Amino acid sequence: MQLQLPASLAAQPDPGLWIGFETPGRVTVRTGKVELGQGILTALSQLVADGLGVAPAQVDMRSASTHRWPNEGFTVGSLSLEQSGPVMCTLGAVLRWRLLQAAARALDLPFGELEVRGGEVRHGGRPTGWSYWRDGAALLAIPIGADDRMAPAQAGGSVGEALPRTDLRAKFGGGAFLHDMVLPGMQHAVALRLPVRGARIAGFDAERFAARTPAQWVRRGDFLGCVAPTQRAARSALEVLRTCVGWDAPPLPAVDEATPAWLARQPAVQTIIEPEGAGEPAAGPAYEATWTRPFIAHASIGLSCGVAWLQGEVLQVWTHSQGIFPLRDQIARVLALAPDSVHVQHVPGSGCYGHNGADDAALDAALVATALPGTPIRVQWSREEELREGPLGAPMAVRIRAALDGQGRIARWNTHVLSTSHNMRPGVGGTPNLLAAPALDARFERTQDIDVPQDRGGGATRNAQPLYQVGQRSLSLGLATTHVRTSALRALGAFANVFAIEGMMDELAQRAGCDPAQFRLSHLQDQRAVAVLRQVLAMCDWHGPGAAGDALTRGIGLARYKGRGAWCAVVAEVALEQEVQVRRVWCAADVGLVVNPDGVRNQLDGGIVQAVSWTTLESVRFEGGRPVALGWEGYRVLRFSEVPAIATQLVGAHDNPSLGAGEASQGPTAAAIANAVSVAVGQRVTDLPISRERLLRLLA
Repeated sequence: MQLQLPASLAAQPDPGLWIGFETPGRVTVRTGKVELGQGILTALSQLVADGLGVAPAQVDMRSASTHRWPNEGFTVGSLSLEQSGPVMCTLGAVLRWRLLQAAARALDLPFGELEVRGGEVRHGGRPTGWSYWRDGAALLAIPIGADDRMAPAQAGGSVGEALPRTDLRAKFGGGAFLHDMVLPGMQHAVALRLPVRGARIAGFDAERFAARTPAQWVRRGDFLGCVAPTQRAARSALEVLRTCVGWDAPPLPAVDEATPAWLARQPAVQTIIEPEGAGEPAAGPAYEATWTRPFIAHASIGLSCGVAWLQGEVLQVWTHSQGIFPLRDQIARVLALAPDSVHVQHVPGSGCYGHNGADDAALDAALVATALPGTPIRVQWSREEELREGPLGAPMAVRIRAALDGQGRIARWNTHVLSTSHNMRPGVGGTPNLLAAPALDARFERTQDIDVPQDRGGGATRNAQPLYQVGQRSLSLGLATTHVRTSALRALGAFANVFAIEGMMDELAQRAGCDPAQFRLSHLQDQRAVAVLRQVLAMCDWHGPGAAGDALTRGIGLARYKGRGAWCAVVAEVALEQEVQVRRVWCAADVGLVVNPDGVRNQLDGGIVQAVSWTTLESVRFEGGRPVALGWEGYRVLRFSEVPAIATQLVGAHDNPSLGAGEASQGPTAAAIANAVSVAVGQRVTDLPISRERLLRLLA
């Protein structure tokens, strides 16, 4: 049978690019996917270890680099295990087959009587002298191709075990994060941001600056930065620099925080994704409502950071970006350098939920480093920069119109999504999409935002079609381009779309006089969706959502991420006090083959906690056209004391392919909370966040 190679391995079939056996007893593995706190390197190490026939403890996973390293694009979309998992399995099993084949021929022993344990070929449990470290060079010399075979799986593998994260020991001990890097002679830099998009420097009093601070200044076009021996000194110099610069700035359009009305006024490209079918379905009166989410900040606890060092002809950049190869290409483009002369190395940050400021901080550092050759430059953003300058999660308004037939079943479902872009990462749309780039050249300014293509799951329309049987349906999108910079935030449009779909399902269940759980089950044909829903109902001992005025009420949320990813069902229990109090959350998910159960639960539980924060608290406020939050007092996030009790169970057959878990639980959690609050107040909750002020208006 011809070997089917995963796409990235087929494009880069040199096994020596991925794996090395340089140190006896150790296996070096290079993957293009990066560790963002999701535990992906641990899961991939388990897969490659089982494929090779070594212990996971023998595997050294290396952070991605653009220099002599496999390119696996962005680490996004809950796709790391789906995309890189098969690569690790294939590499391991092919190299084990090659080793066993070579040993069988040399020893004149039957292939089927040999096995690999700890990287050594054994016969009858005894070592034969053959191993990866004796014969690795020959195994890695030939590209992997269709003529190769994969050795059959061996008993006693690690897949399915909750092994400890491989990256935590260094992080607990200190020094593992990019923020901890110290290079000889390193200086700290801070950029002076353009006050508004399209601004240009009208005047810079360099003498005044030099007279008031010992810090250096660097200017490239309309990019200005301060450089000092410490971060504190650089920040102090920035305040001086502000007084030395005059700007020629265009007026900035105001942002109305009434999201649907403001969005509707923005120029938008209208697209019909799925036209409505011909004919009129037999349906009763239609119900229509619009569900909204505001701008949301990434609000990472750890700040964005970047380090750069120009040594000779090579610019080295260290970053916690999700896509080091695209970032390399855009840094080279902005600086007019050859891409091969820019080496980008991934170093973990404190966590990332999409396109945050990591790429921007890297370009900041690179701009200053190329102006000061031979000096390592470190840039760490402030909390104000993080909240005001980084890409925001897009605001959305999801309008759904649906109707029931005479038997209480859904006969029609029409959806229109209005949103800004969920994907303006570096290079997308033909522009660098890096904060400082337009300060060097106005041609680098974005003019038309685009979104994730439908064949890759969509951005604004991700999960916009229900997984239920809803009769005649249609879907359209209005994608707006505004001066506000938006890009990928965890789950993209799925968060708002699932919130809307599940809200409509509860509304229709109420109109049909049916329990919301039974109403969903009656409209499901996807048996894996049925299984997760039944499991979560059993976990929480579901007896209905409750009634208005009850001390505690419950709500349901269900979705399959992107329509082809993991299934997730959530039940939330809430109490209405001074604010919405989410007391308990139950979650059941089907992610196919579970490589590391602890890692999967961490991803699902982390998504639930973040979704609780988004649903009940988070919203970016604007003053004119600029976000106003300077710190946590202006942008409220969930406190540790407010985290609900969470129970999560994994269901499903493990002979199914692995599916990512990182973005499966956000939408169902928001829907479950909103549906529970809707029961408590006796009317449909359609706008996020469900803040104290909004709750009081509903109760009034």
